[in-house]
Amino acid sequence: MRARDLAEDFPTVSLDTVALEAARMLSRERLPGLIVCDSEGRPYTVLPGSQVLRFLVPRYVQDDPRLARVYDEKASDALCAKLTDTTVRDLLPDKRDVDEIPVVDHDATTIEVAAVMARMHSPVVAVVEGDQVLGAITVRRLLDHLLPTT
Repeated sequence: MRARDLAEDFPTVSLDTVALEAARMLSRERLPGLIVCDSEGRPYTVLPGSQVLRFLVPRYVQDDPRLARVYDEKASDALCAKLTDTTVRDLLPDKRDVDEIPVVDHDATTIEVAAVMARMHSPVVAVVEGDQVLGAITVRRLLDHLLPTT
């Protein structure tokens, strides 16, 4: 089976999408990540939900999770308020720190898709034909295809 056969319609956002809107889309549609496109509509990267959390949670709490106990619900709500004044671009790591993006050609095999997901720790891979996004394959969709039925 080829990537084009497994690809599903998938929402995309731009680099300038408000971060809160992107986070709500992740939550509302129960997505593991979003495809981020550049101004020409070409895939730029995938924004995993974990990257949104990495932006929200202060580095010192990530480094020592015991410090999270000092945050009450009001403080937690304040963390999420940071998303209203920022864009998807701000949530992403520096482009110079990223060598490749989780994208496969529409003709890629399922093993090629799995290899990209595994190597890049990405829960979503964009499927493209040329510069056009045809859809995406999630890790759930790929595993549903690869795992034997019981």
